[in-house]
Amino acid sequence: MTATDTLPVPARLGRVSARLAALTGWRRVAAAMLLGGLATLALPPADVLPVLLAAFPGLIWLLDGVETKKGAFAVGWFFGFAHHVLGLYWISAALFTDIERFWWALPLSAVGLPILLAMFSGGATLTFQLLRRRGLGAGLARPLLFAACWCLWEWLRGHVLTGFPWNLIGYGWVGVLPVLQTVSLFGIYGLTLVTVVAAALPAALPDQDTTSGRARAAVAAGLALLAVLGGWGAWRLAGAVDDPVPGIRLRLVQAAIDQRLKWAPAERVQNFQSHLALSAAPPADPSTSPPNVIIWPETAVPFFVEEDARVRQAMASVTPPGGLLITGAPRTVIGADGERRYFNGMVAVDGSGAAVADYDKFHLVPFGEYMPLRQWLPVGAIAGNGAEFSPGPGPRTLHLSDHVSGLPSFSPLICYESIFPGAVIDTADRPQWLLNLTNDAWYGRTAGPHQHFAINQVRAVEEGLPLVRVANTGISGVVDAYGRVRHLLGLGERGFIDTTLPKAPDGVTAYARMGDWIFGILLLGCFLAATASRYRR
Repeated sequence: MTATDTLPVPARLGRVSARLAALTGWRRVAAAMLLGGLATLALPPADVLPVLLAAFPGLIWLLDGVETKKGAFAVGWFFGFAHHVLGLYWISAALFTDIERFWWALPLSAVGLPILLAMFSGGATLTFQLLRRRGLGAGLARPLLFAACWCLWEWLRGHVLTGFPWNLIGYGWVGVLPVLQTVSLFGIYGLTLVTVVAAALPAALPDQDTTSGRARAAVAAGLALLAVLGGWGAWRLAGAVDDPVPGIRLRLVQAAIDQRLKWAPAERVQNFQSHLALSAAPPADPSTSPPNVIIWPETAVPFFVEEDARVRQAMASVTPPGGLLITGAPRTVIGADGERRYFNGMVAVDGSGAAVADYDKFHLVPFGEYMPLRQWLPVGAIAGNGAEFSPGPGPRTLHLSDHVSGLPSFSPLICYESIFPGAVIDTADRPQWLLNLTNDAWYGRTAGPHQHFAINQVRAVEEGLPLVRVANTGISGVVDAYGRVRHLLGLGERGFIDTTLPKAPDGVTAYARMGDWIFGILLLGCFLAATASRYRR
């Protein structure tokens, strides 16, 4: 045993904090990147949340040694850069489906996107340092100030320039359902704030502005807060609704078609027939009722369904009597100006072959489905096979009970649309369930599909609505209104899920009523506490 091992915890952490604060030059940069990469392990599919107890205090201690605005921004930027390089590596996998055409975009996705996203973490640490210079965040209020700055800039990341709220820290709780229930109160941004506060509190242990006893009590209080929230979540789960919607049976079809073959001219008919064959297969359990709603994933039909009667008749041949087949498919419309527009859409076809409903994706993927910098980049969108999609009108609720008796109204979400908290339903016409059609085949067997599925789980709990997800290559499944996974078809598996539709519980969650306002109140409270510390000092 060394002398260091016999020191009390605050003293040992004091040595660590002092060493981090003393780092300069490339050593400070390396430490920031190491801590940012470490924080990535807290997120799906790793879900190692305890690493945040090292990552965020370490970041705060690095900032203790920074004297300039440029240095404060740089520490946060390098932390965020490493965090996003490791957390979003899978985006580059999409380019390898046609690397000969899109090789030029590889450095933009692998490095360019993390460079931009790191601006927000750099903004957070710069804001934190500027407020500290004004005397805010003394002693135990320092972790509160840091968490408030971090989460303010995370919220901005989710909204500026259409937003990209992927891999928020709160998603690390997806595997801990009792704590996850709190997003029904204050959303994923609120859970991120609580998580960062708890993770950053150990930074106060070696602080000379407070006693070790008070600091230890604060850390214990942070952990106790998580325990209380988890206890409330466990109570909520104990009263969970488990009833299915009567008379509704779904079949979720996952054909597992490789992205390189999905749009190949010689493969399109075969791909379409694969979906037909899986739809016509007998139930895996002969004792169950056959499905009356069949659902295919995003762009499962590589033709314009509404313009091709033969395609609709083929779909009608596997549509249950008195049922529907819902599929993702491209749509095209000639506008009032005579210009033809293309949409990444969804179409519902009945047993007669009639298209009875449609929906168009409204939140498109920049560079994937449209080119925001077309005047400088004379190339077509990646996912549109060179063409560009137009956005639909916004969240919509579809009412199709006239076509399937007893089918509750639902809100369609195509792929990327499900990642935006508070923007997945028409609040004026609240649905009874969410339907996410997606094609994650672009990303192969990477972390991306796992992260996307976890994000969908959180949307279900936030809105208090069951969610059905149908993916081309997985992960497909059914999630109830409490985030519990009822059925799952894994990544790369070919097959289908026959399932009931979970019933939505009565009432509306606090988050569904108020959106991010509760998070805003919590955020303001953290800033006020940090301000009050200035006067107490």
